[in-house]
Amino acid sequence: MKKYNIRLGSIAEVKEFSGVLSTIEADADLSAGKYVVDAKSIMGIFSLDLSGVLVLTVQTDADISHIESQIKKYMV
Repeated sequence: MKKYNIRLGSIAEVKEFSGVLSTIEADADLSAGKYVVDAKSIMGIFSLDLSGVLVLTVQTDADISHIESQIKKYMV
């Protein structure tokens, strides 16, 4: 399991972020406080409070460095 702090500030960023995560086989969750949604779901992400920092949890032990490099700009 890998965790990252994420900030998404625009519709375009949400679309790109979920698109990148949809390319991996592992489950990925995005949480804001007590709310947790599928990080591959654009509608799920928009149901969260995007004004704060979100926590991305990827359920894998595999090497996902190619994904990390693509979402690096959203990490805080």
